[in-house]
Amino acid sequence: MAVLTVRNLPDEVHRALRVRAAQHGRSTEAEVRAVLEEAVKPRGRLKLGSLLADIGRKMKLTDAEVALLNRRDPAPPRPMDFE
Repeated sequence: MAVLTVRNLPDEVHRALRVRAAQHGRSTEAEVRAVLEEAVKPRGRLKLGSLLADIGRKMKLTDAEVALLNRRDPAPPRPMDFE
């Protein structure tokens, strides 16, 4: 794991980090890791299922159309033939 050193941290910031860490029941170092992790985490990340459901709602698919999309061919898959 990487190590990060932060120099010249203002006293009031360090104090606020210690208070915040105590409120969350963790060490100041663990709190800093949590703050940094939250700061760089992608926002608004959609999962594929949510995205597909949203597309379906926008297209106003009927129940019959959704049922057709959900039907699966019972035959086993065949290898691709490129010739």
